Amino acid sequence: MRTTFDLPDKLMRHLKARAALEGRSLRDLVLELVERGLKAPAVPAALAPVGLPTVRLGRPLALPTQALNHADLSALADE
Repeated sequence: MRTTFDLPDKLMRHLKARAALEGRSLRDLVLELVERGLKAPAVPAALAPVGLPTVRLGRPLALPTQALNHADLSALADE
């Protein structure tokens, strides 16, 4: 079956270059990539990995053994 897709120019250049480097047709490359994508397990958006920001403090925080409240933690973070 024939169909038409509007692909961004940058993506199309990438696909053409990859097909040429692999010595295969653009059609064969796109078919393989689509089939591979359909076989991959679907990951719900809520479970998708998210890159969380990290903060380097330079030294470990010395926390007292008693329970800390939000104000105590905020004060420690401001040091």
